[in-house]
Amino acid sequence: MSRLINETHDPKLKSWVESANDPNTDFPIQNLPLGVFKSRSSNEPPRVGVAIGNQILNVKACSEAVHFDKLAAEAVRACAGSSLNSLMAPGTEHCSALRERLSRLLRADSKEYKSNKKTLEKCLVPMDSAQLLLPVEIGDYTDFYSSIHHATNVGSMFRPDNPLLPNYKYVPIGYHGRSSSIVVSGTSVRRPNGQTKDDDAQEPFFGPCRLLDYELEVGFFVGPGNSIGEPIKIKDAENHIFGLCLLNDWSARDIQKWEYQPLGPFLGKSFATTLSSWVVTMEALAPFRNGVFKRADNDPKPLPYLDIAEDQEHGGIDLTLEVFITSEKMRNQKMVPMRLSQGNFKDMYWTIAQMLTHHASNGCNLRPGDLMGSGTVSGATKDSRGCLLELASRGSEPIQLPSGEARRFLQDGDEVIMHAYCQRQGFRRIGFGECRGPVLPASNKTT
Repeated sequence: MSRLINETHDPKLKSWVESANDPNTDFPIQNLPLGVFKSRSSNEPPRVGVAIGNQILNVKACSEAVHFDKLAAEAVRACAGSSLNSLMAPGTEHCSALRERLSRLLRADSKEYKSNKKTLEKCLVPMDSAQLLLPVEIGDYTDFYSSIHHATNVGSMFRPDNPLLPNYKYVPIGYHGRSSSIVVSGTSVRRPNGQTKDDDAQEPFFGPCRLLDYELEVGFFVGPGNSIGEPIKIKDAENHIFGLCLLNDWSARDIQKWEYQPLGPFLGKSFATTLSSWVVTMEALAPFRNGVFKRADNDPKPLPYLDIAEDQEHGGIDLTLEVFITSEKMRNQKMVPMRLSQGNFKDMYWTIAQMLTHHASNGCNLRPGDLMGSGTVSGATKDSRGCLLELASRGSEPIQLPSGEARRFLQDGDEVIMHAYCQRQGFRRIGFGECRGPVLPASNKTT
């Protein structure tokens, strides 16, 4: 169902919210991503909203202004709380009904708008006067390693004779992350302290991370989920995926290097993960689906539980991803952020359906609002690499900033900004907003 194109994708649709008709907006009427916000000027509790141009449509207020029925009415009731979890739980039909109802209501030729103009306009909140919050109460967070380009680049740095481990082309690799330190876009991220060891040192030492990095990723949220002991078949996987967001999996490379053997990531990852504010639904992404990454002729086929024709034909997503950086010096000199890289999510070795299916294949129960990260999205060319570890080749090839500064890894005062968008001829371009995080100095409150 999530791959079907319907009236909500019509590129000719215009909205009575004028800013949604701007060709440069991330949030035209064809997108309608969901999020949670509260007004900066009132004490009202957080509300579920829909991004439309530079405005937020308050779903609860809208439902009080005009009539919603059937599944759309049930979806509105699920939006009554302060997160999207209740809307995620029933499955794709409720969200689809809400999307269709809001699309018709927000169209420029909407008769309901013309007869309720003042009332409906009061349901809009300007984005610049709203505080955007985490859209979901995240119970569990899992991060994958699904870009073969990233895995090969990183593997080559540490194992030049054997970049990819034997299991990579058979199994979607992942680790369980920390949900408590997930923060919304715009939240400052403090440089972590940790235990590290220099290559020529006899013993490790404890102190601020010196090799702080970002990782450009796509996150996706679980919808209904499964009961413990009951796997999810790949043919049903996308019925359990609600939507996508941007994700920055901040990484302390020096802490990570020292601690990851033999059990994998721990404190080098758990200090912060930044998410974008808006969740772009799978239905909104339907026009931008494509085939999977083309495997080499000598690569193994996915095992049967991860392999169906539909996913091979439409499991990819043509999603352009960009990373920008601005330093404190650049901001003081009023320089625009510098683009570091541009990649595409269609270059991933494993699809989101394969990731979710594998996660649940042992009977692990996934719950509404659980978050999964794709792993760093990197492409075949250097300008499409999704982290500084790759871009600066472990620091041996520093990135030159327009301010005259150089970056091997992130410095205090740097801000990382991620953007993403889908575009295809015959359809309206849609975007994800931004995933932004400034870096603060490490805390001096150490034990």
